[in-house]
Amino acid sequence: MKSTQCFKHIKPAKIIATAPALSELIHQLSSARVIGVDTESNSLYAYQERVCLIQLTAYCDDGSRTVKCDFIVDPLALDDLSELQLLFDNPEIELIFHAAEYDIMSLRRDFGFTFGRIFDTYVAARTLGWSKVSLRYLIDTYFGVQVDKRFQQADWSRRPLPPDQLCYAQMDTHFLPELRDLLFDELEAAGYVEEAYEYFDAVAEVEAAQRRFDPEAFWRIRTPREFDGQEWAILRELYLWRENTAEERDHPPFKIMRDSVLVLIAATQPDDLDALAEIKGISQRIVHQFGAAILAAIQRGRRQPPPQYTPHPSPDPQILSRYDSLHRWRKQKALARGVESDIILPRTALWALAHQKPTTLMELEDIPEIGPYRRQQYAAELLEFMRNMH
Repeated sequence: MKSTQCFKHIKPAKIIATAPALSELIHQLSSARVIGVDTESNSLYAYQERVCLIQLTAYCDDGSRTVKCDFIVDPLALDDLSELQLLFDNPEIELIFHAAEYDIMSLRRDFGFTFGRIFDTYVAARTLGWSKVSLRYLIDTYFGVQVDKRFQQADWSRRPLPPDQLCYAQMDTHFLPELRDLLFDELEAAGYVEEAYEYFDAVAEVEAAQRRFDPEAFWRIRTPREFDGQEWAILRELYLWRENTAEERDHPPFKIMRDSVLVLIAATQPDDLDALAEIKGISQRIVHQFGAAILAAIQRGRRQPPPQYTPHPSPDPQILSRYDSLHRWRKQKALARGVESDIILPRTALWALAHQKPTTLMELEDIPEIGPYRRQQYAAELLEFMRNMH
């Protein structure tokens, strides 16, 4: 195992880049009570993002609280990470994330991991009514440490990674075990432990992240009101060209060309490379690399009939009315408690209530988006609310 170089008072993280080192890590952490977990991905630098680092922090002296160890697992150097599943779904280990949803979606997508017990410090802080809930703010508030965030948009697929970038990654989990305990104590004092864990359980079940290309998503690009049918046809062809080019070059589409530039090209419809070069946002590099392909996309758009927009069907008016009423009820509850609305109930629960209109406790129990704690808290009020609705 190699080590990073970090702050003088913090032991450097161990880099896990070989199969034997990974097996040793699993054995070392198998008796841990809690493990801090975070990931770094290359979403800003690849067409299909992937997890490039997995950071772990635990008290690793036989699971005691005497020695805290940081580890950085390198998925790009390892062919098989399946051993990590032994930690991730171990019912005796609580995994601590900050804003777990993205990490879990990414880990499930790339490696098929499932997750047992989790604690999300982001959700815990929001449940407690914190107005600022970034990890950087919480670390500064609780531990008086200011974490450098200049690598938030770094390319984590680079190898080798510089020591200061590895240190940044290490800090994302280093304080999580202690932060978890502090927030747990506050949740317990406020009587919100059960509510928070119900939210944690839901986050642990989020589906794997997927990047599905939507050929109709060009309709969501912001355009001038006067945009006409032919311009929409050209914009569609430019949008499809950009997607194909991004996939071929393994770049995010926005790195090929931003939406605003696609719109300018569709509006001005240049006929040659000189006219293309005059458009704001078009560099000589773009003209050299993509100019001919862009002009060809314009010509295809000119030959195509204007695309026809098919709006999504509107919800039933009664369902929409119930949802709006529930939305107002939830907002009032959240304001009274000083939390964001989704802490009271997720939006999916509101839609399920609006669609199903439960009027008995048994019917309410059929809505999986509302767990036992929230049923206990809000069942009487929600059922009375439903009985008075159309």
